[in-house]
Amino acid sequence: MKSVRLRLLFLALAPLVILMPLLLLLGMTRWNADYDKVLIANVESDLRIAEQYLARLMAGTGNDLRAVTDSVEFAQVMAGGEAARRSYFREKRDALGLDFLYYLPRADAGPHASRWPVVAAAMAGEPETQIDIFPPELLEGLQPGLAARARVPLIATEAAVPTTREVEDRGMVVHAASPVMLGGREGVLVGGILLNRNLQFIDTINALVYLNAVTGGDRQGTATLFLEDVRVSTNVRLFEDVRALGTRGSAAVRGAVLDEGRTWLDRAFVVNDWYVSAYMPITDSFGARVGMLYVGFLEAPFAAAKRAAYVWMMAAFAAVLLLSVPIFLWLAKGIFAPLERMTQTMRDVGRGNLSARNGDVGARDEIGQVAGHLDDLLDQVQDRDRRLRAWNEELNTRVDQRTAELRAANAKLEETFQQLVMSEKLASIGEITAGVAHEINNPVAVIQGNMDVVREVLGEAARPVATEIDLVDRQVGRIQAIVGKLLQFARPNEFSDCAEMVDLRPVVEDSLVLVGHVIAKGRITVETEFDPAPWVRIYPGELQQVIINLIMNAVQAMGGAGTLWLALSEAEREGRRGAQIVVRDSGPGIPDDKIAAVFDPFFSTKQAEGTGLGLSISQTLVQNAGGLISVRNHPDGGAEFRVWLPAVEEDSPPL
Repeated sequence: MKSVRLRLLFLALAPLVILMPLLLLLGMTRWNADYDKVLIANVESDLRIAEQYLARLMAGTGNDLRAVTDSVEFAQVMAGGEAARRSYFREKRDALGLDFLYYLPRADAGPHASRWPVVAAAMAGEPETQIDIFPPELLEGLQPGLAARARVPLIATEAAVPTTREVEDRGMVVHAASPVMLGGREGVLVGGILLNRNLQFIDTINALVYLNAVTGGDRQGTATLFLEDVRVSTNVRLFEDVRALGTRGSAAVRGAVLDEGRTWLDRAFVVNDWYVSAYMPITDSFGARVGMLYVGFLEAPFAAAKRAAYVWMMAAFAAVLLLSVPIFLWLAKGIFAPLERMTQTMRDVGRGNLSARNGDVGARDEIGQVAGHLDDLLDQVQDRDRRLRAWNEELNTRVDQRTAELRAANAKLEETFQQLVMSEKLASIGEITAGVAHEINNPVAVIQGNMDVVREVLGEAARPVATEIDLVDRQVGRIQAIVGKLLQFARPNEFSDCAEMVDLRPVVEDSLVLVGHVIAKGRITVETEFDPAPWVRIYPGELQQVIINLIMNAVQAMGGAGTLWLALSEAEREGRRGAQIVVRDSGPGIPDDKIAAVFDPFFSTKQAEGTGLGLSISQTLVQNAGGLISVRNHPDGGAEFRVWLPAVEEDSPPL
């Protein structure tokens, strides 16, 4: 029967437990691939924006030069002297944001035209703008300090192509030339912008592509201009305020972009983290691939979003599973429960229980009819067997009655015996404690008396040993305190005051005054928070003893320096109104393996100090008043004791 049940349940649950996870896995895999495609599409779109900005910068530079060469002012300047031309070119260079600007006469343009296709095109009458790589000596000749600005020390970068170079001193330049067609003065106007360390250029690209990066959006993006595989302009951070200039791209990216001329659209490790990245090759005026333009955004937020989606889908599936399985089991129970009940009934009858019946199995179908017929047959069998079993049942009843009486008598005897043993133990503890106290107090009294005689006889002569005499006095006092605690532990009622209605705040404040000299000795700060609390019924002396004991323990736990918190408030426990006192310290707290034993008699966490009775006596006093004392380690550090006492029926003191 169980095997049939398992088979049917498997057939019912297999689609939910096996097929649904498989479909969920396939769907998540497809969604993950589509999600990655969306990210790649985004970064590809970002690369197009950066590419368009670079093209716009190049076109703008060429247009600026053409506007200059077509202007009347330029013609007038060219007709003037050399000094006027230099001043004019310097002003125009600064106004247009160029790093160099000069006029090249046609007679001198031959060597330049053969060296730079941009100049050759302008000499042919066509303005041209391209990216070119200038050597350091040319940069310095064009503008003093330009070579130093282009110089970028190389930083060893993991996964980059090995190199022996230590510095990149070439300059990547937006190189533009415009033809000059003036009567008697024909030539080329050449200008350009150095892109090495051009942070305005790269930050403008980053702002255009990732407008929300500054405001903390999901896409935290970066942009970089590479000269070959060296970052010569970037907003990628090597440290918090240090840009990663001089670091290099990975060998895989270099091979795909520079060597093969492909656009890289994939995730890549950029300096210190993974980014969804796009790299495109940059070609110079000769058609050679000389650098790369990169944009990318941090992969971590999107990876976290995918993980969150996975968790959400798995949680949803688990919720569906948790809701569906009980329903399937409940439906299956309606089929199998009647059959299992009949099987159990037959098993009980086979074991001798002829009164076993199926009863109402909750089914009105064929299964219910079979259960009813089976009960009728069992009724007939039981009726025929009843006469034979009547005597046996009566005998068993009498035996059961005698057995029950004997068990009750044995239980009562055992309970009485345990009470006698407990009473004997308590009496023995009381006698031993009283005897020990008496035997200890006698020699202590003799010691104290003789010390008083020594002090009185020696007088001033006792000054050299005054410290030792005081030490003996303190130790005698300590012995007397220990004896007193032993007596109080054995017979607490003999040390109690008269129970009365007590306002807790004055008692707590008086306790602070009594231990004020101990607190004043160390660097201990006391913070209190006393809220209104109901009156309680307790022996005032006992309550003060409990509070002082907790404060002293807290002071000792802090080693003479720290913060002591005392709080008083109204608190409800198990529907009963009451008051709560909280004593907390900033010490190291109580070890987890010892916190359950702090209220045990003679248990102490202070090595070679104390009797271990303070907290045990405090627990007894609080419990005698109907309250509860508990301890825990506070999440912010230190031990925290809570004393709860039930409130009296009246909320105000008696008149």
